[in-house]
Parts: sequence; C-alpha cells; structure tokens
Amino acid sequence: MIDKNVVTRIVDEWLEGKDYFLVDVTVSPDDKIVVEIDHAEGVWIDDCVELSRYIESKLNREEEDYELEVGSAGIGQPFKVLKQYEIHIGKDVEVQTKDGKKWTGVLTEVTSDNFTIVIQVKVKEEGAKRPKMVEQSVTFTYDEIKYTKYLISFK
Repeated sequence: MIDKNVVTRIVDEWLEGKDYFLVDVTVSPDDKIVVEIDHAEGVWIDDCVELSRYIESKLNREEEDYELEVGSAGIGQPFKVLKQYEIHIGKDVEVQTKDGKKWTGVLTEVTSDNFTIVIQVKVKEEGAKRPKMVEQSVTFTYDEIKYTKYLISFK
C-alpha cells in the first residue's frame, strides 16, 4: 500500500512557493489516491493536471499500481483545514454544531482556537410594536462543531 505521508510530502514539494494549499490526502487500501487542494481564488484544472503529473513522476507504477485523482476541495463541502476558514472570511457560511443546531451567517474572524460568525436575529425591543433584525456575533470552537461550509448564493 502506498504511504499517505509519502504522497503528502510529494504534494508539499509541488506546493512550495505557490498560493495553493493542501486540504486533504487519502489513500484507500486498494491504492486509490485522492488529493484535494484549494486556493483563495479557486483551483484551475491546469494546475490539477500539473500536480497529478508531478505526483506520477515521483511514484513508481512498477512497484505498486495506483489510481490517482487530484482536484479542488468541493464547493459546498465542509471545511477541513484552517486555511479554508481564513480564505472565506467575509463570506456566508453554514455551521452545524454537534448537537444538531444549524447557524447561517457571515464568517468574520478566524483563529487557531475558534471562529466567529455574525448572524441576523429578530429582537423585539421594549415598547416596540414589531421585532427588528439585529446582528449578533456567535463564536464556536472547532471541537464543538460537526461542520462548517461555504454557502453558495445566487442573489
């Protein structure tokens, strides 16, 4: 079986000096290698092809046969690494906590320990006839959430 650490090292070599970053590497027991990369401005197919060829140049099919898939972290897929949070600051995200509650808001702050979104909530002020929408910040630690993902908007 091909070692995931070997593939990760090869990908890291290719990424050096580039604005792309590694999201995930998986190697299944039948040697299907899946490499996910991302970039603040999106991933170009030509770069996926280039990375795929680079990986293939470093692995020996004579020693071990494998299947290789290189692509971008899918739109609408949960974030896997901190850098994905960082490149989505200012954008709409959906967060689901481990207790099943979903939150939708704008990602405003990201640290290595937690992240903050700003949500819209209805608040009825004392003496007011109708509730009005106000912004409220909600901060989550990474271990209390099930997932966070970018929300695609067609407005």
